[in-house]
Amino acid sequence: MPIKAFAAQNCSVARTLSVLGERWTMLVLREVFLGNRRFDRIRAELGIASNVLSDRLATLVEAGVLERRRYSERPDRFEYWLTETGLELQAVLLELLKWGDAHMSPAGPPRVIVHTDCGEVIESKQICSHCGGELHARNVRSRLGPGATDEDRAAELRRAA
Repeated sequence: MPIKAFAAQNCSVARTLSVLGERWTMLVLREVFLGNRRFDRIRAELGIASNVLSDRLATLVEAGVLERRRYSERPDRFEYWLTETGLELQAVLLELLKWGDAHMSPAGPPRVIVHTDCGEVIESKQICSHCGGELHARNVRSRLGPGATDEDRAAELRRAA
């Protein structure tokens, strides 16, 4: 079930967390990215309760991140496939993986990501689409965008004062 309190905020991070912020959701997505698309396989890999997995999958399908595809009619059985919207979450998972490798894996990365075109292990980097420079916390800032409300503008003025 989406986190409704987050969904109502005029904030892209909060709205994203309304879909992805529940415990288990990112691990469910990890399994689908790894090619585990069937309910029983995801459940077995994660050790997650069936009702929790059903809820997470339903939220991801409702949000357009995954789509259900029937693979058996007797009985009805479905696989869960990433949509184009879901595939865009790869960058989020790569950044989580990068942070976890650096700060939570003292013995080294448990998995590495390989670029299939060249066969080399990748190092995830965020790059400016305008100048090609590498992005990090010390060289970016936010400003109000076209979806900002009058309330957002007032809050911005309060922060600047």
